[in-house]
Amino acid sequence: MELEDINTVAVLGAGNMGHGIAEVVAMAGYDVNMRDINEEFVQNGYDQIEWSLDKLAENDQLSEDEAEAALERVTPLVDMADACGDADVVIEAVPEKMEIKEEVYTELESVAPDRAIFATNTSSLSITDLSEFTERPEQFCGMHFFNPPVRMQLVEVISGAQSNDETLDVIEELADDIGKSPVRVHKDSPGFIVNRVLVPLMNEACWLVESDEATIAEVDSTTKYDMGLPMGSFELGDQVGNDISYHVLEYMHDVLGEPYEPCPLLERKVENEELGKKTGKGFYDYEDGDGADIPTDEQSDLVESRLTASMANEVAKLIGNDVAPPESIDEATKLGAGFPDGPVKIVDKFGIENALETLEDAYEQTGHERYEPADYLEERASEGGFYDAAEDDDGVEFDAIRVEYPGDMVGHIVLDRPHRMNTISDDLLEELATAVDLLEDDEEVRSILITGEGEKAFSAGADVQSMAAGGADPLEGQELSRLGQQTFGKLEACDLPIVAGIDGFCLGGGMELSMCADLRVASERSEFGQPELDLGLLPGWGGTQRLKHIVGEGRAKEIILTAERFDAETMADYGFVNDVVANNELEDEALDLATDLAGGPPVAQKFTKRAMLTGRHDTEAGLEYEASAFGHLMATDDLMEGITAFMGDGEPEFEGK
Repeated sequence: MELEDINTVAVLGAGNMGHGIAEVVAMAGYDVNMRDINEEFVQNGYDQIEWSLDKLAENDQLSEDEAEAALERVTPLVDMADACGDADVVIEAVPEKMEIKEEVYTELESVAPDRAIFATNTSSLSITDLSEFTERPEQFCGMHFFNPPVRMQLVEVISGAQSNDETLDVIEELADDIGKSPVRVHKDSPGFIVNRVLVPLMNEACWLVESDEATIAEVDSTTKYDMGLPMGSFELGDQVGNDISYHVLEYMHDVLGEPYEPCPLLERKVENEELGKKTGKGFYDYEDGDGADIPTDEQSDLVESRLTASMANEVAKLIGNDVAPPESIDEATKLGAGFPDGPVKIVDKFGIENALETLEDAYEQTGHERYEPADYLEERASEGGFYDAAEDDDGVEFDAIRVEYPGDMVGHIVLDRPHRMNTISDDLLEELATAVDLLEDDEEVRSILITGEGEKAFSAGADVQSMAAGGADPLEGQELSRLGQQTFGKLEACDLPIVAGIDGFCLGGGMELSMCADLRVASERSEFGQPELDLGLLPGWGGTQRLKHIVGEGRAKEIILTAERFDAETMADYGFVNDVVANNELEDEALDLATDLAGGPPVAQKFTKRAMLTGRHDTEAGLEYEASAFGHLMATDDLMEGITAFMGDGEPEFEGK
């Protein structure tokens, strides 16, 4: 089967995951049959889809016509034959109990066409075991969405023991076609990728508290404000549901043995029905207390080392057993859990040898098998890390950005944190400064294009999580502001012409970054704004100074003081955006503009930018620089090239001489 052969997708289960998956698939243009065991369940799921589509339209994420069309493509059904009799793909999202799934697949097999692919949304159960309930294990695989499916980008595509390559390829293509980011899991291993990292991490957090080595406050303060993860460990457990973490652990314990023994603290929470937010109480009290009120200043080195070591061991088992390579583990965890860095990168930065030493010490002290180092961890410790040196031709390693060379003398900087809406972290600022130096020193590069990875955001602003890690220290706030000012100042002062290709959100620090470009091209769906005042802040990376020079002081005050959002056409009217193009043309148009600038006279461009920057605050100084530069240019080869081409009605080929 090919992707183009898929017209009808059946979704079994109309609960939170089922109706979410059905909505996503319908929005992508497929006909969806959503089935549950009775009219009440399936109608409730359908109503939830209608409500969600209305909200998306209300927030301008879909047009009303698109929302109505998506809803019309969803058919709620109870009869299995009606739902699946003509389905090309069946996505199963029924409760996580083997006996229920066996019953569903037995009935499904009797009515589904032979061509149909079966994909299970299980978050933990064995793909291979589930496939044995069918007569088509080669056409069976995992397609694990994350909650809520409408918002979460990740889909783990998991191979069962007999899944064939065609099945996996088609499901991966389908995930991509419905707007998700598929990550291949090459072996059927408990927890797959994300849960295999997160659940033992949660379990280790519980063991630290159970053994009186740390408090809940210390664990979550360390996790959130030292390690920089999006939530504290216990905060995340309450969010997901402590029963879910416990049941995944139970399954892993059954399959993989003692290293995954659930901590008694977690077990007690489940027995007491303190499951987290959904029951009003978990590790935090959400009814009579303040919820997850996490202190910013109770970090613990012990907590960081133990939790990082736990991640290191799970990562080693995944890589060493060929479940997934380092890049897939990092991508999946960033997309599925919102990690600012993937666990492999986190471990490599921490020091894989430090993680190994932490495990060895804990194993010696406790004798618990969860601390026994994986063979592959020991192997990679001798090599210094999980990643081989991933460097570009100039020996510079990037993580938060990419530097590409699309040809025609253009250097392309991509803000590469789509899982965080390309928000700007300390690391990104440092890498951006390095990239500017790298491209300026490259004689083959004559212009720079800056874009954000993905369609959602050029950059949604500063990484608030990384900012919060600094606590409320005014001096640290000043340092953060100055770091951004220095980096953006270097970008603005770069001698090469710079184009910002803006697609999606361009907010806060992201908009301040775009101010440093010489020209800005935006897609129709782009949104701009400086929301800092709504947070009790002000633009701290040059926005209070640069914006007024682009749009005038009155407009700059309107944008900053109202903290409102502005569409691309409005920002073009204000003079901030040079051109607004169709959404699907942004990348090509921005590259074309950067390519045109790259063909210009490099020396004249450099002097023009310097003269304008010099005269920004001192017109006389700017005029003096202009006159001096004009005289210098009169003696260049580029001038003669330009005049000769002009007289001959040809195209000049400037060499920067």
